[in-house]
Amino acid sequence: MSNTNSLLTIKDLHASVEEKQIIKGLDLEIKPGEVHAIMGPNGAGKSTLGYVLSGRDGYSVESGSVTLDGEDLLDMETEDRARAGLFLAFQYPVEIPGVSNLEFLKASVDAQREARGEDAITSADFLKEAKAACKQVNLPVAFLKRGVNEGFSGGEKKRNELMQMLLL
Repeated sequence: MSNTNSLLTIKDLHASVEEKQIIKGLDLEIKPGEVHAIMGPNGAGKSTLGYVLSGRDGYSVESGSVTLDGEDLLDMETEDRARAGLFLAFQYPVEIPGVSNLEFLKASVDAQREARGEDAITSADFLKEAKAACKQVNLPVAFLKRGVNEGFSGGEKKRNELMQMLLL
């Protein structure tokens, strides 16, 4: 039985990569509206946790459970985890020349809407939402026309990822 008051619940998670156990009995509960920072020294398992939650190949769960909005996350395919709203930011996000932020974000939002059985958002409505998200993270609206992360400074990449999370 899952705890429906939690957005994300991790219970006694044991996970490994390349047959080396990295996560040894992690418990974590995140409720809606809470913000958590996971910190620790190199090798503590921070990246491993992110990769396990996102479903990256090569990372295995030996035992434990993870639920996202009451659903068993570990039984979900990677793309279903993304559609459910699981977002993994990167320390060094890649540039995608030729694909504008606006195109990338609209396609992502439309994929989530489709997974929920909703119609695609109109371009006009999406542009309004994207402009509002830019303002919220202090990113000039002109960044919507630029290639994804193309030529962005480190801070701009981080604000761009925050904008992505807001829209998704």
